[in-house]
Amino acid sequence: MLVRTLDEITDTDADIKTENWRSKRIILAKEGVGFSVHETTLYAGTVNDFWYANHIEAVFITSGEGEIEDLATGKVYELKPGTLYLLNDHDKHQVRPKTEIKCVCVFNPPVTGREVHDENGVYPLITEEP
Repeated sequence: MLVRTLDEITDTDADIKTENWRSKRIILAKEGVGFSVHETTLYAGTVNDFWYANHIEAVFITSGEGEIEDLATGKVYELKPGTLYLLNDHDKHQVRPKTEIKCVCVFNPPVTGREVHDENGVYPLITEEP
């Protein structure tokens, strides 16, 4: 059994900070469970272009409000607590928080914690043995 708190992750190499967002990687590929789990904070007023070409991501909003746009269709969806979106087709998308958004993200395959978004918003596929 693994029990881990956000306090244990804060300000470690599993706590990734950018100008637009912060991601605390709670479960990573090294745990060997086939997925990773992160708590991500998206900052109010930012515009975030993402495309997980190598991963499937599910995102559950726990606090805050904003919107997500499917860049292939132009369809915009409201984000608020209790909303979940699944990027099950490697969807290019843009997230626009109106207020600070906190969410729980699950990635498959799991991230290692070393990934950085490239110029297209893509995480490279980095594998790691548990």
